[in-house]
Amino acid sequence: MADHVRDLASVRDATERLLTAAAKLNNDSVAEPSRLPGWTRGHVLAHLARNADALVNVLEGRLMYVSGEARDAGIERDAPRPLDVQLSDVRASAARFQEAGAVPADWSRTVELRNGVTDIASRVPFRRWIEVELHHVDLGIGYELEDLPADFTEREITFLADRFTGHPEVPPTVITDGTRAWRTGSEAGGPEVTVTGAAPELLGWLAGRRDGAELDVQGGALPTLPAL
Repeated sequence: MADHVRDLASVRDATERLLTAAAKLNNDSVAEPSRLPGWTRGHVLAHLARNADALVNVLEGRLMYVSGEARDAGIERDAPRPLDVQLSDVRASAARFQEAGAVPADWSRTVELRNGVTDIASRVPFRRWIEVELHHVDLGIGYELEDLPADFTEREITFLADRFTGHPEVPPTVITDGTRAWRTGSEAGGPEVTVTGAAPELLGWLAGRRDGAELDVQGGALPTLPAL
């Protein structure tokens, strides 16, 4: 089982890094495009705040979001806010998440996320850590995949490799940074593709943040991965 206490501390630290960096923006730069297609930096910050509240819902046994439409509407509603309001919301919602995580609970229980996805409660803090770290990169304000904590990068590669394992549209694939190796893709027989590169590049490809141009591919073409 994941160490939820350690992960909650990591979420707190990652949130502080993001807030410190984002505080250097201004109202104009918050309205500028982020690295996510169709989203401004304001959209990213609004999503981070609403995601924290949604994961509080998960931990407390409620629906993560009332609906996909409600989720999207909340982000669109909050995206145009000025910087100080955005940062206050991210900080306050992060505090609510930490408070929910501090409540004594059965961390081995199964919880439901979006679209019928289930997981063990102890993995929810890591899922929040993913949101904070990757969306910090998505803000495009100087924090890159290479700046992510090494233990986070390794765990997120493992998480995404597991996510694509058994997917019929992804060929059998070995992913390696030259030291560690992961397997993903279809479990059916067939040619095996080996993808080699630095851990940040592997993570960028798996997470849809980089095109994989810096990766070495043997045994076939670089697999096209489903959207997250």
